[in-house]
Amino acid sequence: MMKFFILLLISAIPAYLLGSANGAIIASKYLYRKDIRNFGSGNPGLTNFYRVFGKGGTLLVIFIDAFKTLAPVIIGGWLFGRFTDLELSNIWFLGRFFGVSLFGQTIAGFFVMLGHCFPVFYKFRGGKGVMALGAILIILDWRIAIISWGTFIIMTAMTRFVSLGAMIGATTFPVVQLILRLGGFWEIIVSFMCVALLIARHSPNIKRLIIGEESRFSFRN
Repeated sequence: MMKFFILLLISAIPAYLLGSANGAIIASKYLYRKDIRNFGSGNPGLTNFYRVFGKGGTLLVIFIDAFKTLAPVIIGGWLFGRFTDLELSNIWFLGRFFGVSLFGQTIAGFFVMLGHCFPVFYKFRGGKGVMALGAILIILDWRIAIISWGTFIIMTAMTRFVSLGAMIGATTFPVVQLILRLGGFWEIIVSFMCVALLIARHSPNIKRLIIGEESRFSFRN
């Protein structure tokens, strides 16, 4: 039991710290000598970065946010995959409920999102976790990634609301996971936590969508 919680901390803490590194903030400060949080909607995410600064620097934002997510998720899965010296079936809340490797990936992914949304390096003022969750899905399962990313792209193209597309795309994550029977009880719980965090971070967008004041995305800049 103690080994499990130590492994959990080893996976979660670095994931949170890496997640706190924000691509949009780093790119805006080092490329443009400005803080993206002082422009546009104030959200340090890819969409607001593109609206404010255009195409320049967007690849750097994507690279930073993808790397900071992929690395902890891969490492978390590897660490829990090596967790073979313990009879998991003897632990009451684990039992047959999950494969440890998948759980390691999912829990590391959640803490990456937590760091992205509430970064310790930037006074807990971060993004909304869209790119982070998108990168997590690529590692977890290609089928979930295709369906979630596809839903996001289609909904965004149809409505031109990135926020709406992101939220609908994210909700397909635990649903498809349940349909495909990937993991068990605790993976699904963590998946719902990831989606709930993303939707909660979009609460201002939800309010603007309801009153018709949400900005539509455009490739024109």
